[in-house]
Amino acid sequence: MGSTYSVVLYDEDRNKMQTAADHALEEARRLDNLLSNYKPESEWSKVNREASAHPVRISNELFDLLAACMEYSRKSEGAFDISVGPLMKIWGFYKGTGHMPKPGEIDAARRSIGYRHIVLDRAAHTVYFDQPGFNIDPGGIGKGYAVDRMVDILRSAGIRNALISAAGSSIYCLGQPPGESGWRIQIEDPKDEGRPSVVGERARGRATEAVLKNESISTSGSSEKFFVADGKVWSHIMDPRTGYPARGVLSVSVIAPRTLDTEAWTKPYFVNGRKWTEAHKPSSFRVFYCEDKAEQPCAWLQ
Repeated sequence: MGSTYSVVLYDEDRNKMQTAADHALEEARRLDNLLSNYKPESEWSKVNREASAHPVRISNELFDLLAACMEYSRKSEGAFDISVGPLMKIWGFYKGTGHMPKPGEIDAARRSIGYRHIVLDRAAHTVYFDQPGFNIDPGGIGKGYAVDRMVDILRSAGIRNALISAAGSSIYCLGQPPGESGWRIQIEDPKDEGRPSVVGERARGRATEAVLKNESISTSGSSEKFFVADGKVWSHIMDPRTGYPARGVLSVSVIAPRTLDTEAWTKPYFVNGRKWTEAHKPSSFRVFYCEDKAEQPCAWLQ
């Protein structure tokens, strides 16, 4: 999945912890083999190769995950869309840092995307694309799903206190460290240009801190991958409906019981903006916004 996974465990039995961590990380590798669109032998890649030609019978696991993606797309009014890959490519964010598309490329890409072209048949357990050359990208969902599966494995091994992180952007906090009420997670301030750190990167200041117990947090931000053109900053977080990167928001952090939800919803909350999120988010979600407006600093939604 192009990501580093880390597991932090607290327990009195070191052997139990080591075995549980090994099994959890092996699950991440298994899911990479299932979901990667970089590996031609993965089930996800088989779907992309064949589903435009005929319905493809898929595993229960992949079917349920694709069904969840369709539901996120429907509820987000199309702001979440796993078919966004062609837009990412023409904007240069697929294996790159980004560049302006050529004239006509955006309209052409928009004609080849859209979650409504994904046809799921639950009775036959198949997926079909009703448009030639259509394909799907797991980038907006795969890490979150993997983290949740890793948590399930740790729980089944008797682990009660752990932190599982996928690339630092999708994190699940199980239980709490000794002497704490939960895991303390720092949310960076995207407006802070940062300072040099010992590893040669720039460490941003803290916008806020969240204490999590048996909860997940995911963050999406325009500072993760972007380029500057025509005096504007263009980020990798795409609005599939317009064909352009979303603007006005710097970062969104979502806290919820499942990492699948937090990773999926950071994108439409980023794309649709604060007012839409206030009207549509579940009451059990906590959302932290940083916007590109001086009068609206980083703040939790009420």
